[in-house]
Amino acid sequence: MAEENIQLERNKKETEENKKQEAKEVEKPITEEKSITNKEPEDTNIIFIGEKPFMNYVTAVVTQFKTKGQKEVVIKARGKFISRAVDVAEVSAKKFLKDGNIKVKDIKINSEEFENKEGRKVNVSTIDIILEKI
Repeated sequence: MAEENIQLERNKKETEENKKQEAKEVEKPITEEKSITNKEPEDTNIIFIGEKPFMNYVTAVVTQFKTKGQKEVVIKARGKFISRAVDVAEVSAKKFLKDGNIKVKDIKINSEEFENKEGRKVNVSTIDIILEKI
């Protein structure tokens, strides 16, 4: 009986340790493409709009033009983030880069088809706003 209790305690500790290890593995951050391939990503002038705070995207656009010296910056968005992409482009060009002579070079709209969680095919609108330094 005592040996069974000792064995049960060992199994319980091993199970807890395994759960802790699995939790640590799940919490590990997803590595960026740069660290996986040890190369700079080719399309560094593309900014994908999502759920982050608005000014993060504006700062990213300004940084691309000012610090990185890009001639063009592409702002991409899908679905409900399209209006945010338009706002980012306008605020970046008209408020933060007044002296940089930034203009909208092109706007591309499209739609993508994919399967949602329920397995249904759905279309989502996309936009690419290309800003250029003149």
